Amino acid sequence: MKYIKLVIAIDDEYQEPFIAELFDMGFDGFEQRDNSIIAYITEEGLGVGDRERIEQLLAGFPGNGFIETEELVSDKNWNEEWEQTIKAQEIGQFFVKPTWSDDPVPEGKILLEIDPKMSFGTGYHETTRLMLNFLPSLVKKNDILIDAGTGTGILAIAAVKLGARHALAFDIDEWSIGNARENILLNGVKSRITLRKGSAEVIQAEEKADLLMANIQRNVILELLPAFTEALGEKGNLLLSGLQEDDEDVVRNKLKAHFEIISLQQENEWIAVHAKRKK
Repeated sequence: MKYIKLVIAIDDEYQEPFIAELFDMGFDGFEQRDNSIIAYITEEGLGVGDRERIEQLLAGFPGNGFIETEELVSDKNWNEEWEQTIKAQEIGQFFVKPTWSDDPVPEGKILLEIDPKMSFGTGYHETTRLMLNFLPSLVKKNDILIDAGTGTGILAIAAVKLGARHALAFDIDEWSIGNARENILLNGVKSRITLRKGSAEVIQAEEKADLLMANIQRNVILELLPAFTEALGEKGNLLLSGLQEDDEDVVRNKLKAHFEIISLQQENEWIAVHAKRKK
């Protein structure tokens, strides 16, 4: 079987949602690079109109990405090649590994077994590491948490393994919900995480969090900030990422009415912000 290989220029922060769109179109192999995606689809699976559809989708993202190259390639074992890109790694107090890794857990580290779907990325992003590094200082025993845009579920799983009593995790994407459910079962924390499909509307009025986490794109964070504010209890903590250093000023301005910014961490051009709800 022959595959069409597309190299698509698109900024890192928009790659995950764009991969989801490509997956729905029938693409079944992906590689993420700096500011580009390599996507594969069977020769028969890519119609004439699909290229135009991809260009239309790209035009909807800031920066207007484009198809750099297109070529015909031979069949590969996509899963095997993809798995080779996911390695076990230490992130702060955590040891994050896929199930196919036989690396031993280092002494004193908390194991997070996370198998991300192939359609949603090939590695752990800077923003994920920033959030995981923040969590041990923020999660208190018996805390109630909300994980907005849960993705693989890694943050909710990490939080309950740190001692949180319960986490509500939600995502608008059906594939993310399925992947998060698998990872929650894999880590043995099903009884302590409630998973819902949707956005902030799935947070019930009586559900007040001690910590709300959101590792999502800046514009979505700003749109949902009123709901996040409402969902946090008095002096609750807010942990945000999916943000670039250029986003800092606008995020600070939006937060100042209801939050005090406590600290900020940065890795490369990505930042994470810890803020506390004002009385």
